[in-house]
Amino acid sequence: MHRIGYFLTDGFQVMAIGTQSVFEIANVVAREPVYRVTNYSIAGGETRSSLGVSVITQPVDADTTEDTWMISGVADPTNRTTTSAELEFINYASERSRRTAGLCTGAFVLGEAGLLDGRRATTHWAFANALQTRCPLAQIEADRIFIVDGAIWTSAGLTAAMDLALGMVEKDLGADFATSVARALVMHHRRSGGQSQHSEMLALAPKSDRIQMALEYARVNLSKPLRVDDLAKAAHLSTRQFGRIFLSETGESPARAIERLRLETARNMIERGRHSLEIIARETGFRDRTHLREVFTRAYGATPQSARREARNSITDLAVADD
Repeated sequence: MHRIGYFLTDGFQVMAIGTQSVFEIANVVAREPVYRVTNYSIAGGETRSSLGVSVITQPVDADTTEDTWMISGVADPTNRTTTSAELEFINYASERSRRTAGLCTGAFVLGEAGLLDGRRATTHWAFANALQTRCPLAQIEADRIFIVDGAIWTSAGLTAAMDLALGMVEKDLGADFATSVARALVMHHRRSGGQSQHSEMLALAPKSDRIQMALEYARVNLSKPLRVDDLAKAAHLSTRQFGRIFLSETGESPARAIERLRLETARNMIERGRHSLEIIARETGFRDRTHLREVFTRAYGATPQSARREARNSITDLAVADD
């Protein structure tokens, strides 16, 4: 059985313990208790979250050992200093565990403990610069969902911690099992650690259901030409109305927005490394691999091949973690 310890401090973010659902569902899928989860704090008892919800925790002592430690973050880590008792325990615990994870801004706690020195790490994009300033010996990568560097795992903001937890399940029990857990959790799709924190669908942020319907139609039909007439029909609007409303709500033309969606999907497929560039170009609506390469390089400042190599390096980190 894999033992997971959550180390919580006052003001922890509720999403940190929300990741426990991944291990809960893993037990359901396995039909046996493959994970045991315990909440801890320095003194034990009630630990209050930033939302006001309290969690009953166990006190830590010299005999407290777990296979994995999940370190919670707080809403604004720049205004909180980790106590000496907390740092002492985190160092003690990490030395005796298989892996230690900083969830979202929990990376700041790992940094204060010196656990990020000489390592790659990530955190919520809004605090990446602050973390780099505090941890000059670390390499903070602001545009990653989660990063595994040896026994140290760090995740981007909030929901990315779910992807980190699922990555742990994959490491422990295999990719097929992790996919079954993701399906049971009704996760839209699994995000590898190398993926960007940025989402084009979220960035476009349409206000009306009709424009959202058009974008969703586009997302699932990227291999098609996707004329403006097609999007207008999906939104139940005339072409003229659609173009005007789309620009008003997203600040972009439909053509530019569709290109961004094509690029994001292509990048995800490239990073997963399962298909050739020719297939990816066809599935995402580019003319051919040359067209994909031109648009991709212009948008990201790197070729598809280099993006794939970087993603493979991240996967290698995941594979060798704990070794």
